[in-house]
Amino acid sequence: MPVRRIFALALVVAATVPWAATPAAAHGAPTDPVSRAAACGPEGRYAATSACRAAVKAGAAVREWDNVRVAAINGRDRERIPDGELCSGGLSAYRGLDLPRTDWPSTELTSGATFTFRYRTTIEHRGTFRLYVTTRDYDPKAPLTWADLEARPFLTLTDPPVRAGAYQLAGRLPAGRTGRHLIYTIWQNSTTPDTYYSCSDVVFRGAKATATPSKATPSKAAAATTGAPRTAAGEPTASGPAVAAAADPGVPVASVTDLGGRWPVLAGTAVVLVLLLLVGANLRRRGAAAPEGRQCEVRNHRAGRRRIW
Repeated sequence: MPVRRIFALALVVAATVPWAATPAAAHGAPTDPVSRAAACGPEGRYAATSACRAAVKAGAAVREWDNVRVAAINGRDRERIPDGELCSGGLSAYRGLDLPRTDWPSTELTSGATFTFRYRTTIEHRGTFRLYVTTRDYDPKAPLTWADLEARPFLTLTDPPVRAGAYQLAGRLPAGRTGRHLIYTIWQNSTTPDTYYSCSDVVFRGAKATATPSKATPSKAAAATTGAPRTAAGEPTASGPAVAAAADPGVPVASVTDLGGRWPVLAGTAVVLVLLLLVGANLRRRGAAAPEGRQCEVRNHRAGRRRIW
């Protein structure tokens, strides 16, 4: 093969095959609860909101919503990322994400509930996720500082599974929060020197209260769970089997669960069935005997006629 053709082929291969040493341009960001960068990015549905427009105007490269990363932090986040610049990771290209506003696109969550966070990945990496929540006196109208975050993360996961293009971070949401807050996510890679930073605005609602059934009217679930039958007044009976269906507050449990009260009914039913069987058998015997008696009567009648003639 001529040298020129070999050289041309080498150029084509070099142009089409990515080099392993070339740094990736993007990696990921939270999408549930949605982060500011993901919400305002080209694929987000909030790009036209006032907060996203203001962020872009102030300087937020939301076209690279998944690239808010800083190299060589090595866990020294509070030392390297200045107060008021946590959402941008201290990067001037994303400073619009640091705007203190109360109208950022937010996700509604239930305080203290279990939840699976989704961190969308455009390029997978191994690493550790740390999620922080703002303190109870957090003010969304003020720039976010490290003092606004709890000292310890409420969720820490290393190398969580990836499903449907996103890391799945299963855990429990912070308790004792109501109203607007912020979840701050730090993703420190172990396969690259990069650390990623994200701000997700959330609105916490209180956990739903569970109604306690009154003793005077116990619920079916209560009777089935306690394992002891209850009377119409709601008090446990001294003895007897527990039956979940016997929880109607208007009927004493003993009238449903006590088998002794049903023996007379069962005995009467058995007697009626026996009588019906006897009557049926008698009718069948009479039906079978009728033709034979009729034949004897005919024979006798014919014999009498012969004698008369």
